Amino acid sequence: MAETRKQDWRGRLFIGLLRFFAWWPLRVNHAMGTAIGYLLWWLPNSPKRISAINLKIAFPDASEAEHRALLKQSLIELGKTTTELGPLWLWPNQKVLNLIQEVDGEELVQAAFDKGKGVIVLSPHIGAWEAMGFYWSSKYPITSLYRPPNLPSIETFMREVRERGSAKLVPTDLSGVKALRKALNQNEMVGILPDQDPGKSGGVYAPFFGHPARTMVLVSRLAAKAQCDVLFTFAERLPKGRGYRLNILPAEAAVADRDEQTAAEALNRGVEVCARRVPAQYQWNYKRYKHPPEGVVDVYKK
Repeated sequence: MAETRKQDWRGRLFIGLLRFFAWWPLRVNHAMGTAIGYLLWWLPNSPKRISAINLKIAFPDASEAEHRALLKQSLIELGKTTTELGPLWLWPNQKVLNLIQEVDGEELVQAAFDKGKGVIVLSPHIGAWEAMGFYWSSKYPITSLYRPPNLPSIETFMREVRERGSAKLVPTDLSGVKALRKALNQNEMVGILPDQDPGKSGGVYAPFFGHPARTMVLVSRLAAKAQCDVLFTFAERLPKGRGYRLNILPAEAAVADRDEQTAAEALNRGVEVCARRVPAQYQWNYKRYKHPPEGVVDVYKK
């Protein structure tokens, strides 16, 4: 009972903060996110420590000054990721869509649908991935895997938000994978976050910025079976709260290779290409190397 009350209190606080952040125009919202980012930069904290480790792995040839500058900017962008959830989740649908100023590469999506085999869109944790997902669901039927939040009291709210438009969320189990295959067979869109740890049984180790990371094989299995196109997509934040630019890039053909090691390496290369476009907007605070292979040191261990 006490735990339930604690969950309810945290859930109400979370939604209250979202409503507060949704009250402001995006320019002001991102200014508040910038302030949060400066706090993360000034104070000792886990996101700062993890980001610093990941950035040194990803950009080993950068100078100390360059690392510090990129770390600072990445924490500012992390602050914006926090505050922009309010408008992206709570604003009216059309008002959210009005934030999208440019779409680069959408002809690739139509070309994929013209083949009649569906399309897999891979959205790494870059910029405003929630805006990217909402844009797709406003235009196409899209099925995506869904993992319940750590705060159960907000699950219903979160599902309602993410299932706006033509979005369908399915669980990260066998039934969910079957739903993804069905969507592709119906020439629909499937959305996947490609840069999350897939768990011990769901992936292989492949280089990510030159360091081994457990990498999902689901994408290659789906794409190889459906023979569909695979695209990388991300929503890049524009300066001064002007909105977002959506970027759509073709994945290497090797992401659908039946050799899972080859496919995983191609998948990670695609994420790297996207992250290098706007390196400060990648989510460097995620422990991408948390479960190293045998014989490799845990880079996050203190």
